[in-house]
Amino acid sequence: MTGVTSSDEAPPRHWEADVLLRDGRTAHIRPITSADAELLVEFYARVSDQSKYYRFFSPMPHLSERDVARFTQVDHVNRVAFVLTLSGKMIAVGRYDVVRPREAEVAFLVEDQHQGRGIAQLLLEHLAQAGRERGVDRFVAEVLPDNSRMIQTFRDAGYRVASEYEDGVLMLEFPIDPTDTAIGVMINREHQAESASIHKFFNPRSVAVIGASRRQDTIGQALVRNLVMGDFTGRVYAVNPAAAAVSGMPAYKSVAEIPDEVDVAIVAVPAEAVQDVVLDCAAKGVHGLVVISSGFAETGEEGRQRQRRLVGLSRSYGLRLIGPNCLGIINTDPQVGLNASLSSLMPPRGRAGFFCQSGALGSAILEKVNNRGLGLSTFVSAGNRADVSGNDLLQYWEEDDSTEVVLLYLESIGNPRKFSRIARRVSLRKPIIAVRSGRTTQGVPMGHAVRRIAAPPQAVDAMFRQAGVIQVDTLEEMFDVAQLLAHQPLPRGRRVAIVGNSDALGLLAADAAAAVGLVVNKSVPLGADATAEDFEDALDAAIDDPEVDSVVAVYIPPLNVSGEDVANVLAAVGEQSDKPLVSSFLGAEGVPELLRVPDVAGSTAGRGSVPSYPAVEAAVRALARVVEYAVWLRTPDGPPPGPDEVDHATAKRIVNKLLAEHPDGTELADDVLTELLAAYGIELWSARPVANADEAREAGAAFGWDVVLKATADHLRERPDQAHVWRNIDTPEEMDDAWESLNMRITDADKAGFVVQKNAQPGVPIAVRSIEDPLFGPVVSFGISGPLIELVADKAYRIPPLGERDAAAMVREIKSSPMLFGYRGSEVVDVAEVERLIRRVAQLQNDVPQISSLELSLVLAGANGATVLTAAARVDPVADPRSDWFVRRMPDHPGDTIPN
Repeated sequence: MTGVTSSDEAPPRHWEADVLLRDGRTAHIRPITSADAELLVEFYARVSDQSKYYRFFSPMPHLSERDVARFTQVDHVNRVAFVLTLSGKMIAVGRYDVVRPREAEVAFLVEDQHQGRGIAQLLLEHLAQAGRERGVDRFVAEVLPDNSRMIQTFRDAGYRVASEYEDGVLMLEFPIDPTDTAIGVMINREHQAESASIHKFFNPRSVAVIGASRRQDTIGQALVRNLVMGDFTGRVYAVNPAAAAVSGMPAYKSVAEIPDEVDVAIVAVPAEAVQDVVLDCAAKGVHGLVVISSGFAETGEEGRQRQRRLVGLSRSYGLRLIGPNCLGIINTDPQVGLNASLSSLMPPRGRAGFFCQSGALGSAILEKVNNRGLGLSTFVSAGNRADVSGNDLLQYWEEDDSTEVVLLYLESIGNPRKFSRIARRVSLRKPIIAVRSGRTTQGVPMGHAVRRIAAPPQAVDAMFRQAGVIQVDTLEEMFDVAQLLAHQPLPRGRRVAIVGNSDALGLLAADAAAAVGLVVNKSVPLGADATAEDFEDALDAAIDDPEVDSVVAVYIPPLNVSGEDVANVLAAVGEQSDKPLVSSFLGAEGVPELLRVPDVAGSTAGRGSVPSYPAVEAAVRALARVVEYAVWLRTPDGPPPGPDEVDHATAKRIVNKLLAEHPDGTELADDVLTELLAAYGIELWSARPVANADEAREAGAAFGWDVVLKATADHLRERPDQAHVWRNIDTPEEMDDAWESLNMRITDADKAGFVVQKNAQPGVPIAVRSIEDPLFGPVVSFGISGPLIELVADKAYRIPPLGERDAAAMVREIKSSPMLFGYRGSEVVDVAEVERLIRRVAQLQNDVPQISSLELSLVLAGANGATVLTAAARVDPVADPRSDWFVRRMPDHPGDTIPN
């Protein structure tokens, strides 16, 4: 075994993180230090003899001073160790020691009472990532044959594990490359842990209100009243050190005095007192906190520091936190009946889960939901979103059988990479509707600590579309779409039938449909005196028509007519139809009582209820949003390029060599860029720089003529008023003419950057670009090349990895896409090759985060292929090479000292 070594070099900052365990509680992982000697000795004393034997293969009841020094003094390169801490105590340690080049031996020890919480798997993930960053390719482990739990840990990790017996010990070895299987295992564990942590908030057996008050019109009094009036099926405990009773219930001076277990604590005390509440709740074993209290990051720098301490303290003791400065949480399940919020309005039971960040908007949202008869399954106002975020709620709602539609009101996105990954998966099962404020300004509320996104706003919108998220502009439109998704089936396509008793409204509906990309295949004007039977016949015929995918019904009653008969027809047809039916019925909004179908599950409007809109334009717009989602859902998406199609190892070698020679980053020379692109199947057309006419003639001859002479300086390529390319040069004399003419036309010709290049087949100029965004990670864009296109920002964006569906959508969604599909009689370009180039650039950017930018700035797309004429790239060092893609970690926060 390697002797005791240590290093003055500090480990990377991103090796330290808060993590979520299998049961939904938190802990902290970090590199071990020599200062951990006492913690290690105390930890080892709590470990059982059997666990010690499994770790060291012999009785080892105590650690000697030499052992302690050996385990705590590491160099963070060849000897790496992580510890997991909870409540200031070490509860696990994992390490690897390099035993031969690129191979390390790995081992773990977990305190017995914390075994079974997924700790060894977490340590293995973080050690593997550290090993990859330090040049380790393979882990080996020695395990006793009867240590089934540890053997299973390695086998379940998703790596390819090989094993053999030697001297009564099982020898395991496996490469630690992050395979799709290993990443899939990690994502599944992350999903389970985050879902479990939220489940306990929504399904508590007991709730303590800390700051409960006897005084009317106080937050503490409102919280107690709303819990009781909401018919909470669990126990409610009031905590108030200055009162004997609150609302007829006994009051306890602290959480510790409550005789029973407490699952969730609702905190409504002054901000400066919240820290003491956290310590009390941690000692009591509370799972999570809902902090209603304000006075945190929304108030300025002092509040931000207080909020950081609150989050750090909560996580260090295993607690999850909703808030602070939030409205609270609601679960309308009659088996729970939880209204742990400041809203006195308990929304009706429904199929939608709602997440918002603004506490101020929360009450208005709940009132709007109630007025529309929409109904919610669960509701969360996250306030400053210091810990629990929309990503956590998505993980929970994905598995929640009572939630069929997800509604998000987002004022900021703390981790867009993770949101994109989770939303893509959830959207395949349940529609997500989102309103995002600050779309243009990227502004965020004071209480939200997020880094600014370097990618343009269009890239964020593209990320939502790519993930299947239905992004709408207003809360009103969100509810319009939600009530359709909650009560009607998905359409099969864009074809619409319009049935109504108003010709004017029928024409408005047809115009609105055409404007949003729907196709009106059938229009049935029934006339003002149409009866319920007329409506029934027309609706049945429209629904039975195979050329119709959805139906819009318009009903404006004649004078002194209630419309009840027509309502009964609409409700009956809506309940039985396998195609969506929307209406503008009496100008009503939501699901009117007359159009509701009873739901045995207790919802106010069941599946088949017909949503009504006050204007036909709103009905059609909502239908169009749902159609786009249905089309996305039914469009197959092929996988990104496989490992056999690209040479990741060569690309990685090239980039690593460049960064070793240029630690501050560098632009890639043409020969290096050519080799890098070739590793991903992209051929860069050769270009030869020339400084005078003689060199230009030599270059033309070397290419065998049929060449072009062009200036490549950026200030020229971006100016449409200066001709900088001379084509079809076949002789030395023609090259002399080209050289003289371009030098006369171009100002500062000595800075023009002339090159000679083989003449390419004619085609449409396109550009494919990618960048590494600090929040998004890789972002790829596509568009027609040229300054005019740049001026109007006609580009498509996506977040890698890209499948076939994403690349195809990028090519077709730009406004100038007709140029690729035979505009005005021109040849249709080889679109398949264009899509291949987009996918390869995206995969290269996805695989190598050290590429800070890559652009194929001029590609000629023709009928028989695409020629890459001009390209550029830059590499830069990355402190944290997207390690959160390969290990589970919670959003970062500055570390704080745990009080004694």
